[in-house]
Amino acid sequence: MTSNSRVAIDVGGTFTDVVELIGASGEIRFGKVPTTPSQPTAGVLDAFATTEAPMAEVAMFTHGTTLGLNALLTRTGARTAVVGTAGFRDVYLLGRTDRRTNYDITYRPPPALVERYDTFEVPERSLFDGSVHRPLDEEAARQVAATIAERGYDSVAVAFLHSYANPVHESRMREILEEVAPGVVVTVSHELSREYREYERTSTAVLDAYVKPIVRRYLERLEGELASGGFGGRFLMTRSGGGAMTASSAREQPVSLILSGPAGGVIGATAFGELIGQPNLITIDMGGTSLDASLVIDGGPVLHQGAEFEQLPINTPSLYIHTIGAGGGSIGWLDDAGALQVGPQSAGADPGPASYGKGGTQPTFTDAALAVGYMGTTAALGGRLSLDDRLALSALEPLATKLDMTPLALARGMIRISTTKIMGAVRAITVEVGRDPKDFALLSFGGGGGLVAVDVADELGIPTVIVPPGQGAFSAFGMLFADVQHDFARTAVTPLAELDSPAVEASYVEMAASAGEALSAEGFAPAAQVLTRSVDVRYAGQEHTVTVPVPDGTTGVAAVVEREFTELHERQYGHVMDDPIEVTTLRLRATGRVEKPTLPLLAARESGALSSEGTRDVFVSAEQPAVPYALYTREELLAGDEIAGPAVIHEHTATTVIHAGDRLRVGSYGEMVISVKAGA
Repeated sequence: MTSNSRVAIDVGGTFTDVVELIGASGEIRFGKVPTTPSQPTAGVLDAFATTEAPMAEVAMFTHGTTLGLNALLTRTGARTAVVGTAGFRDVYLLGRTDRRTNYDITYRPPPALVERYDTFEVPERSLFDGSVHRPLDEEAARQVAATIAERGYDSVAVAFLHSYANPVHESRMREILEEVAPGVVVTVSHELSREYREYERTSTAVLDAYVKPIVRRYLERLEGELASGGFGGRFLMTRSGGGAMTASSAREQPVSLILSGPAGGVIGATAFGELIGQPNLITIDMGGTSLDASLVIDGGPVLHQGAEFEQLPINTPSLYIHTIGAGGGSIGWLDDAGALQVGPQSAGADPGPASYGKGGTQPTFTDAALAVGYMGTTAALGGRLSLDDRLALSALEPLATKLDMTPLALARGMIRISTTKIMGAVRAITVEVGRDPKDFALLSFGGGGGLVAVDVADELGIPTVIVPPGQGAFSAFGMLFADVQHDFARTAVTPLAELDSPAVEASYVEMAASAGEALSAEGFAPAAQVLTRSVDVRYAGQEHTVTVPVPDGTTGVAAVVEREFTELHERQYGHVMDDPIEVTTLRLRATGRVEKPTLPLLAARESGALSSEGTRDVFVSAEQPAVPYALYTREELLAGDEIAGPAVIHEHTATTVIHAGDRLRVGSYGEMVISVKAGA
């Protein structure tokens, strides 16, 4: 028996979030289970066990994981070799030779993923126009492959010069590796990026090869366990560019998963913003380990080319997300000057904050929030985990003594420091790129977002905070809206005036054919396939480009792109020039549309008035040590209900705090819309 029920599971550093859309009723259920770092699939199966529908009745499962990212952070990926063109062996290790911090004599770049011992070269050479200057030396290629097999490498990245223009040599090198070293996993750069810039393309291939064996084993094991449980639906993974990819595609191109952790939340924010008529949003997603800030502008997420991980380029489209180490598990500590800091170190899932009662002894943000009264001890997080305020105070005590403070004053200070760091993250994606936070609403989610959102908005002058339903598992909720996406690109450095040429159109036709083939193979009918064109444009002589969309059916493309480029360049850089304009890259995004869930409307209160369930004292400051905050349970709120601050609204997966002068109104879909200092 099958149904149209859907499940989305997002594995975080502390909790694994699960959202279930029950097909028959349209009801959405949210849940949390502890993350199991030592057994990654166990946490996913534990989350599946909380769903109402059996695996056999789930039509679609969308999954987000940080497995590849964690392997990079801890440098526990596969032992990887790199094969390049003779004379260009050191492209990857030399990089761009730039220095990010000019005045720090202690600065050291992050450790490389490979050593020079792991790099190899093969005689061959293609030119920028795709012509072959030197054929591949197959005998030398076989010798390199034999050495790679002999040394016991797990994977190999092949990145030849100008393979974006002519991939034949890379493809042949892969065939030789598969023949001579059959146990080695192979990544070829042209399948990940058909763009110029050799270092960036090589780095992308190395990152992919470094995590590929780990991700493959994980997905193969998870697919087997799901199949054993009766699951036969579509299995999707969220990707860095803001969509999803099939699990089979993820096994082949896991580099697209590396920065996908926060993607679900941004996808959900885009969809939910459209639903409630809020096209411009700042999003903050505060989880157990980190906080992710992003933007939704004019109803769409902000994408950028050339993302990085620890200064290692990833030449694939990614959502524009700013991440800082400020989560519920962020640890309070003293720096060398004796000043209080919070994060980026985190207590993680094991042992977690002290108040979890799992052996943690260091004070965390969660312990501070519990101590001041933002959180309580009566309602279990996710229905499973009860907090212990005595353990929280015990963890705060040693640090408070060193600072000659009370534990409650220390807790308030930790919350203030975290709030300031989050403000900095929001400023980085708004003020520092020429955007005014006041022009946006703040959409807050994640297990800790509701604790700080109003304070962040107040400090930055943001008038409205929106807390979506199921905020603690909203990233998993967003995954329900993720379409399958493929990104194609071709380098074509050419004057803008030639954008209407047959050669450019031929490149787009070639990419469209590849896109249609990929989407059809994944089960998408032509009516569900959407192809979107864009171009990277710059003034001649510039290094950086601006991506300009090309609407479908546009005539006189060059003139339209010139107008859009001028407007975007002035917005992003504050000026325009009279210099010639040139195109550098042609882009095509192929989208396979999945059916979007329909959210039920929340019932309105027909009789009676909303009343609080009591109060809880909150430590605001030494002068206000016990301010009574009204208590509410979110699941009891109905559409149109209004709450005046100060108040604490608890729900199954999170808590929201509003202060004196703030006013909260419940929207039609259960969202809480907070007018910041509306009564001030």
